[in-house]
Amino acid sequence: MNDLVYPRPIILINFHGRSKPISYINKHILTAVVAAENGDIFELEGYGAAGMSGEKIIVLKKQDTVDMPYGSELMMLPHRKPIVYNIGKDQFEIIENNPYEPDEKIYPVAVFNSPGFVNRHFCAYDDEGIDDLLPLFSYGAVGFGKNDFRSAALMVDSEPRQDLRQMPHKGVVSGVNRMQKKYPKNRLMRHLETCALQYGCHAGKNFFLQRYEAPLPTSRVCNANCLGCISLQTENNLCACQERIAFTPTPEEIAQVALEHIAHVKNAVVSFGQGCEGDPLTAFKAIEPAIALIRKETDKGTINLNTNAGLPLHVETLCKSGLDAMRVSMSSVREKLYNAYFRPKSYQFFDVLKSIEIAKGLNKFVAINYLNCPGFTDSQKEFHALADFIETYNIDMIQWRNLNFDPKKYCCMMSKIQESGKALGMPTMIKELSSRFPKLIHGYFNPPKEHHIKKRPGHVKKRKQKYPCH
Repeated sequence: MNDLVYPRPIILINFHGRSKPISYINKHILTAVVAAENGDIFELEGYGAAGMSGEKIIVLKKQDTVDMPYGSELMMLPHRKPIVYNIGKDQFEIIENNPYEPDEKIYPVAVFNSPGFVNRHFCAYDDEGIDDLLPLFSYGAVGFGKNDFRSAALMVDSEPRQDLRQMPHKGVVSGVNRMQKKYPKNRLMRHLETCALQYGCHAGKNFFLQRYEAPLPTSRVCNANCLGCISLQTENNLCACQERIAFTPTPEEIAQVALEHIAHVKNAVVSFGQGCEGDPLTAFKAIEPAIALIRKETDKGTINLNTNAGLPLHVETLCKSGLDAMRVSMSSVREKLYNAYFRPKSYQFFDVLKSIEIAKGLNKFVAINYLNCPGFTDSQKEFHALADFIETYNIDMIQWRNLNFDPKKYCCMMSKIQESGKALGMPTMIKELSSRFPKLIHGYFNPPKEHHIKKRPGHVKKRKQKYPCH
């Protein structure tokens, strides 16, 4: 895995303002920012910043953006060309070289926004003739305002659960040392140490800092082959962002981590299904007795399952064993488009729906982990399909997440499978869903059961069975 060569974007930490801001031309339009080959970012005088929703190009304006969230990272898109708005000519242009220094090659700049912010537009770039995919990040549109960078993003969750300012490295190291002394033989604890210290995993850090949500990675395998899987890649010259867990923890090891967290954290959440594993339902034989051990000791804490929900019978057993909540990952609620991204290996879309029915029937809190790509996710047909899905399955929450995949390639791929209509815009989509479903929670993080709103009745609307139950 580590031998794969891929065009990882450069994380840009230098900023050199080489030109005057364009506020004298149009104070509402953000200035375009691009990158030189050495990684420096600079403004382009007379050019406005642009973003994209699908194939549509949009001028970025102050009122439609936010100050770039703390902890966000700027990235250079290799081999691509920036698309900018020429204010003087009132037109979009693809530029390859700095118009003020023609010998200097320039590249697009995108922002990887901090948790809690969902992209309204992705970075505007031209990739004609390029077959290689961008690395597995999200590529939000960004521009420069009067004094600082601004993101074309929308805040969906203000909770500081993954705010780096509240995760001091010394505190994490102190927590690691404490757990090493207390649980010297627990392999899952050692795995989480690597997650927190080597990969910078926010969930791993929170465990050692005794706050919010603790991860319980368990599964070495998966029954899907997602295009954007961040723990296993074998094609398209992509490299996984992190190593997948190499062992299955014992129920006792899992329970020790969970009980340690629950004992020290008010309104604690512990979650199966992390970025460093496959799907947790494939480790059912370890998870089910682990939940039983946890619930034998305490009824406190929220036990959550992040999953593709492809094994409904396992979902039913876990719910009856003490599982409190389930978050189902989805890129689309339209079957053909879901299958194109998740590429299920041993389950069908029907199984996902059946798992949701079962969990709701047992009065469990059900969220969907909805992967957002502007221009596709907020399209007319996706919106109507999602609204019908929420109503039919009585969904409690949408966790809005940015899709970590090449956005232009993704939109092109989806459009070839099924037409989606024009983009409504993420703010419009969320506003309409909030109006239609006032009890629906919009957010980013798994909430503790103490914060769950009074759940609606667990039933779902009757529907015609397209496939036999299995």
